[in-house]
Parts: sequence; C-alpha cells; structure tokens
Amino acid sequence: MSEKIATRDAYGKALVDLGGVDPRIVVLDADLAKSTKTVDFASRFPDRFFDMGIAEANLMATAAGLAAAGKVPFASTFAIFASCRALDQVRNSICYPALSVKIAATHAGLTVGEDGASHQAIEDLAIMRAIPNLRVVVPADAVETREVIRVAALTPGPFYIRLGRPAVPVLLGPDYRFELGRATVLHDGRDVALFASGVMVAEALAAARSLETEGIGAAVLNVSCLKPIDAEAIVSFARRCGAAVTAEEHSVIGGLGGAVAEVLSDRQPTPLVRVGVRDTFGESGTPAELLKKYGLTAGDVEAAAREAIRRKGLS
Repeated sequence: MSEKIATRDAYGKALVDLGGVDPRIVVLDADLAKSTKTVDFASRFPDRFFDMGIAEANLMATAAGLAAAGKVPFASTFAIFASCRALDQVRNSICYPALSVKIAATHAGLTVGEDGASHQAIEDLAIMRAIPNLRVVVPADAVETREVIRVAALTPGPFYIRLGRPAVPVLLGPDYRFELGRATVLHDGRDVALFASGVMVAEALAAARSLETEGIGAAVLNVSCLKPIDAEAIVSFARRCGAAVTAEEHSVIGGLGGAVAEVLSDRQPTPLVRVGVRDTFGESGTPAELLKKYGLTAGDVEAAAREAIRRKGLS
C-alpha cells in the first residue's frame, strides 16, 4: 500500500487507452484539461477532444448531443460544477433520455484542500444518487478507476464517476475486475462491518488492522458503486456482524451512509454509525488537516466501530 496515485491521473491514462481502441470515444472538458488529466487524450486525439470553456451547462448538453449521435462522450469538470452548476442539463438532457454520457467529475470532497468550501463537493453523491437512470461510482484507487472507466465505456447509459485530486494508496491488485453493483470484501471479520468508499477505503483498512490488535474482527467492504448498490452484500455482512459503520468523504446525508441506512432499514435493521462530514461546509486547508478536523481518519473509523459494537450490545 506504499504506492500512491491520484484517481484523476488513472482516469487520464484510461482515456488514452480506450481512445486507441474505440473511435466512438470523445472527451469534453470545461477549461480544466490539465487538472482533470484529459489533456493527455487531447494531445493524442485532438479531433475527438472538445474544450467547451467555462460553460458547464453547454458541456453537458453538447455531450448529450454527441451521445445521441452514437458517440461515447466522457464529460469532465470538477465535481462541484458537474453536480451543481450543470445539474439541469445532467438531469434533463442526459439522464431523462438515458443517454450514454460518462460524467467523470474530479476534485471531489474535502481533499480538494486549499481551494476551500466553494470547490469542495461534499453533497454531489446525494444529488446524483437521486437522479433516475444514473449510475454512481466512487473508485477507491487508481486500479479501480481504470476498471470503472473501461466498464462505463462499454455499458449503455449515463454514469457519474467521482474522482479525487490527491494521490491515494493503491489498494487493489492488477487482476482486480470491477463489476457494476458489486461491493468487494477487502478484509474479513465478524464483529463489525465497515462499508467504505473512495479515499476512506484506505482509512477503513487501517482501522481494521488496528482493531484486530485488540481482538476485534472488522470486515471492510469497498462499496465503490453507490447506485446500483450491492444490497445483498450489505445485508449479509450486517446480519453476520450485527454492527455497521459507513465511511465516506462526503456529507453523512444522502451519500454512502444514507444508501446503506436505506438498505438496512428496509431489510436488516442494524446499529449503524456514519463517518462523514456532519452537515457543514468545509474550509481551506491541506487534505490531511481537513480529514482530521472533520473526523475522516482511521482513528475516527475505529471509534465509530467501537460505538457500533456498543450499540449492538444494547439491542
């Protein structure tokens, strides 16, 4: 777990690989190609790259038109702009007609860092998860990102793929294969189930290893696909462990925590503690400083696991 690669870097490389084998692939950006890493595709395939300028609504509407014409467009901008500024076009131009636009939104969550609250998308998953026809995926590392981009390109219909700014640990091996709607068990245990996504998968694994030294067995599931979500895996591990924790770089409202709570309330009522941003905006700071301040560290996941186990004992 020593190697670190940003998921946005993996996205840029995956686009170049796909572009070489599928001429339907086109890429659109909003004057952010160097940041979103679509610049590599632009350099390699200039006739299939479109810089729409600082006009995200136009970006999404144009991507919809290209999809209607038989192309497979990847539309890239920062997550805050994809989910908020261009929401009308995402909902009505892309998702309502179920067009095959792949929205690859980078710089998501608190780990945008010093750019501060205006650029920290911590509500995007709640917004996108509520839109019909839209698949919502949060890759945990570079390996999974490349797999997600490959699967998205081959799968008809719209996707929202949430990517980050900083380098994150590589957790998955080269033989990993992403399956839409399937969670991946990364660590087994029977005392508490840790459901994590994105940058918090590494924190959940660190928490599980620490808990193991205390004789607490924590299962860690990488729930990268929030929609469709792997309800069977969530129910199975909640039933086995009797206590659950969610960990995400997002508001505790409407993201992974909300999705897991919905599954459990319907099918397997279980003590659940949610680790995430507590209904507040972020602020400027380094990613590490912000994760610590807002309670998104391995230590916070450990504390949540102990609390979930305590609640289990009371039920």
